Amino acid sequence: MVEFDDVRQLVGEILQLGDRVPRLGPDTPLLGNIPEFDSMTVVTLIYALERQFDIQVADDEISAEIFETLGKVHEFVRGKLVAGN
Repeated sequence: MVEFDDVRQLVGEILQLGDRVPRLGPDTPLLGNIPEFDSMTVVTLIYALERQFDIQVADDEISAEIFETLGKVHEFVRGKLVAGN
């Protein structure tokens, strides 16, 4: 099962957050809160999540709600793994 820290580290790497990564928690807002988190980052993150966790994300699954907080991204990935996608 994917751990929260796995997702946090991946997001931190993509956003190049460096020493800010440990301060990111499940309730940390992403969209509108982290300047580096823009629409291009969403695309990059989806691609990285697919590769890192061997999941497939369909276009109709993508919504702003998934990227509201880091915890929601983690929940989304966990759900995909449980469903076998």
